[in-house]
Amino acid sequence: MAEKQVMVVGIDDSTFSWYALEWTLDHLLCPANDDPVFKLVLVYAKPSVTSTAGLVVGPGVTDAFPLVDAELKRTTAKIVDRAKELCTKKSVKNPIVEVVHGDPRNVLCDAVEKHHASILVVGSHGYGTLKRAVLGSVSDYCAHNAHCNVMVVKKPKTKQ
Repeated sequence: MAEKQVMVVGIDDSTFSWYALEWTLDHLLCPANDDPVFKLVLVYAKPSVTSTAGLVVGPGVTDAFPLVDAELKRTTAKIVDRAKELCTKKSVKNPIVEVVHGDPRNVLCDAVEKHHASILVVGSHGYGTLKRAVLGSVSDYCAHNAHCNVMVVKKPKTKQ
């Protein structure tokens, strides 16, 4: 039996990420198929305490680290649980879920290498040129640096 191709999907706590995961589960991992083409790997890049707190390490500042770390652990658990629940709801069995500390751009590209993925799926925040230049774009970085196909799933804009 041939080994399954690997699909890595980047997840975080944004609506864009959840839309991309749900779209992927609905369109690329056919639940009616008992033997899907892809092995699913969900990857969450957990930020560090210092990057989340936006703090410079110094006297008295490190007192906040345990509180920030506890909140990061709660957030991570919620993200992982929600992703697993969504997979179960969509009849996708046995996803691999990894939590890795680091910048999402590097974490996702490293996951592609580690798992020899044939496709990486990421959501898009839909930033314009200026915001993308200032904040950086995970999807843009991955599209240029991941050693596999990259699918950027865009959430449709709501009409008002």
